[in-house]
Amino acid sequence: MAPANPAHQDESIAMGDWRRLFLAFSPTGEPYTTKGDILSILSKNGIHKKDTRIQDLIEALEAYTPKEPIDFETFRSLAGRHVYLLQRAAQGGFIIPDFSGFTDHIAQIYQDLVSINTGDVARYIPQLARVDPKYLGISVCTVDGQTFDIGDTDVGFCVQSTCKPVTYCIALEDVGEDKVHAHVGREPSGQNFNAITLNSKNLPHNPMINAGSMVCASLIRPQQPLADRFDAILSVWQRLCGGVRPGFNSAVYHSEKETADRNFALAYFLKEVGAFPSGTDIHQTLDLYFQCCSIEVTTKAMATLAATFAGAGVCPMTGERVLSPESVKHGLSLMLSCGMYNFSGEFAFTVGLPAKSGISGVIMLVVPGVMGITIWSPRLDPLGNSVRGVAFCEKLVSLYNFHNFDGVGPASEKTDPRLQAHQEKRYLALSLILASSQGDLDEVKRLMARGASPDIPDYDGRTALHLAAAEGRQEVARYLCRLGANLDVRDRFGRTPREEAAASGITL
Repeated sequence: MAPANPAHQDESIAMGDWRRLFLAFSPTGEPYTTKGDILSILSKNGIHKKDTRIQDLIEALEAYTPKEPIDFETFRSLAGRHVYLLQRAAQGGFIIPDFSGFTDHIAQIYQDLVSINTGDVARYIPQLARVDPKYLGISVCTVDGQTFDIGDTDVGFCVQSTCKPVTYCIALEDVGEDKVHAHVGREPSGQNFNAITLNSKNLPHNPMINAGSMVCASLIRPQQPLADRFDAILSVWQRLCGGVRPGFNSAVYHSEKETADRNFALAYFLKEVGAFPSGTDIHQTLDLYFQCCSIEVTTKAMATLAATFAGAGVCPMTGERVLSPESVKHGLSLMLSCGMYNFSGEFAFTVGLPAKSGISGVIMLVVPGVMGITIWSPRLDPLGNSVRGVAFCEKLVSLYNFHNFDGVGPASEKTDPRLQAHQEKRYLALSLILASSQGDLDEVKRLMARGASPDIPDYDGRTALHLAAAEGRQEVARYLCRLGANLDVRDRFGRTPREEAAASGITL
């Protein structure tokens, strides 16, 4: 096979670095790689053949059979402008280094969720009442564009209330924070999402409930025709979703509008008390609000949107800044405190992550700086949240230290998927050394249960047993000995734990 057409190659990459990268894509150590090797390493890291960022690479590889040898110069030509992405894939340099291990856990959670059949679909909007309650889809997208999908991830659904953070952020971008919050508050309401209630200033409590989202919609390009206003909003959604144009479910829009007596009552109430900006056409505002709720996406597209929020407004699939960091910060803050209807406080306590749910059964979950996850399952609990979606979120943070306050206090038994395996091992070992030197037996037991090795030394070659013995921590030292810690390993000063114990007067 002739070499691929030359592509731009970053001249700042040294020849030695190119060769190391090439060998990383040659698992057998032979002086060649293959199409299969390249795609396998990318896929293992969550970079798949349909990733828009590497389409020219995928197209070039189509000329090769899976096992056909690709030599060094051909590899350089193929890699071209993708060299940095390939480097990160080969070196475990993405935000989740062991992405396949992480997604194995996501797949297991998915399997556990399938058997949950409690809850029911939303019945008060006729079109939503017809959705198959068996649907379940989970999509993950990291801030580096690593993706994973399982279940019904290609089936479209209406975003419903998950449009509210987006509508709020667009309003912030258009008119600014002061103008937006002159018309809508920032506190949880303690009431149902569609309650006819206002705060002490006669304003909607926050942008995550119906009244607040209507007000935010009224602020977006009010002088333009309704069609242009909605098209502008849809354009932002497309950019947030990495270029995937969302659909629009006309049937749900009409169904929702025809059963929206309470929302009409809310709008007239807001008009009466002067909550809307002067001159607001409430019928156009309601139409725009219903249109936003009827935007249709897949979990794949919405996971990219959530990852854009996780990345402070930068879409991982395009590299485009779609929203300002300040707008995203405000959006995430209100999602954390108000995003899960009347379950928001409990969710913030147990899960501790910004999220927004919708009565179509969707939950958009954001792990700031790390990833976005979308779960769609139409069965709702009495508060209007997806039963399986909430269960997923709770299970996720029981496994991984994603809760906002997991870093507070002693080390937990949760895993940090942002660390490479050797980093996690080293972190546990150094934490064990510190806990041992302080005589904290409970913490030592927790760290050992998490897989900490008592024989990994610090920079002086001193192990946890060295420190426990030297500091006279007899109970900890004996516990480490019972678990097989080495009594005779020497540190860089030539001393063993046995000698440290004798010097400090403790018996092992």
